[in-house]
Amino acid sequence: MFVLMVVVFVLGYLAIALEHPIKVDKAASALIIGTLCWVVYIIGAKDIFSLGYSPAWEKFAHEHNVWLSIESAHEFIVEFEIIHHLGEIAEILFFLLGAMTIVEMVDQHNGFKAITDRITTTNKVKLLWILSFLTFFMSALLDNLTTTIVLVALLRKLIDDKQTRWFFASMVVLAANAGGAWSPIGDVTTIMLWIGGQVTAAKIVMGVFIPSVICMAVPLTILSFTMKGEVNRPVVEDDEKELTTPGEQILMLILGIAGLLFVPVFKTTTHLPPYMGMLLSLGIIWVVSEILHKDKDDEIKHKLRVTAVLRKVDVPTILFFLGILSAVAALQSAGHLHLLSQYLDEHLGDIFLIDLAIGVLSSIVDNVPLVAGAMGMYPIAETGATGYMASFVQDGTFWEFLAYTAGTGGSMLIIGSAAGVAAMGLEKIDFIWYLKKISWLALVGYLAGAAFYYIEFML
Repeated sequence: MFVLMVVVFVLGYLAIALEHPIKVDKAASALIIGTLCWVVYIIGAKDIFSLGYSPAWEKFAHEHNVWLSIESAHEFIVEFEIIHHLGEIAEILFFLLGAMTIVEMVDQHNGFKAITDRITTTNKVKLLWILSFLTFFMSALLDNLTTTIVLVALLRKLIDDKQTRWFFASMVVLAANAGGAWSPIGDVTTIMLWIGGQVTAAKIVMGVFIPSVICMAVPLTILSFTMKGEVNRPVVEDDEKELTTPGEQILMLILGIAGLLFVPVFKTTTHLPPYMGMLLSLGIIWVVSEILHKDKDDEIKHKLRVTAVLRKVDVPTILFFLGILSAVAALQSAGHLHLLSQYLDEHLGDIFLIDLAIGVLSSIVDNVPLVAGAMGMYPIAETGATGYMASFVQDGTFWEFLAYTAGTGGSMLIIGSAAGVAAMGLEKIDFIWYLKKISWLALVGYLAGAAFYYIEFML
């Protein structure tokens, strides 16, 4: 059963990758493997736990002083693990739902027009550099997921051709992941390392900023020599202009950006999960929009209300997140990811190789459980530790480099990061297309940034 869980995950992963050839929506495949992994897990729970690969079960058995039996294994999975992981997944889903609704609300009010009107160039190379650097720094301030959602909405106002927009959206993913890696609030993994005490805010910025810039700049430089031509702007329909006034457009843009920027402030101040700050921002924008349009015609009011905007939110993307994160959670609970971490430690034995491998694996498996596994395997060493353990002190080389590799490695596959999954869902980007066109660029940038960090360390 332990092996069967991996087989189910791999087959489901292939179905997601081959979404277009087999003509089955990736959300359906993700929901199936998200459920089947748990079904196989609970059916073979006793045999799986007897292998001794699940730290979660060992901890539960020790704390509750229970013996391994079918009843105790089922209680652990149903009453503890599913609820625990569902809580973590729900945080991501509600965060995503809130962010997507706020962005759609700004878009429905033509709020992005204030930005798109200022981006006048249609040259592909210039536009790519502008949008990439905008994404890079926005991702550090917000996070890579929210930034990707915002920029994909912007791209729809700037680029008409679907294939060209796919390319730009993919580069936005690369820039968003690079921007999130060097900021303590830019990516879930850096947040985990920051809150866990493995890194401090100032050190992670100083240590990872330049490698992250290189990770983004190298692919952009390559494309500067290969990409040519102009982009075609989409035609704006007349009725779209009449829905809101310029003042209302600016107001909703300011409220939307302020609402998104408020989330990390809310988290730092209250120590509550980020999704609560996102939902609070959405609630405030909802109230303001209701007051703003209360005296307008019913037809216009209906189009601009949040209730109407919610119907435009991409629910399949949210369901895809639910399925794929559920599947990964089952592998984490059963001990597959812990076993993988141990394998890396035993067979690589070098902190740089381990981190590089985690980065590559994060393009296949979600980087959150991989980083969580690394944090569990390697406790923070005492200040003043020497030799191999010196790399594991707070702000040590292992943790800094892990923030870089886990943050940027996911760009190598479209489903390797939350930003990539969001872009894939919003723009319906084909997995195979991304693999052919973008993956090699992401790999080159990833290795270039890693090489800089290693050389800097050796000097």
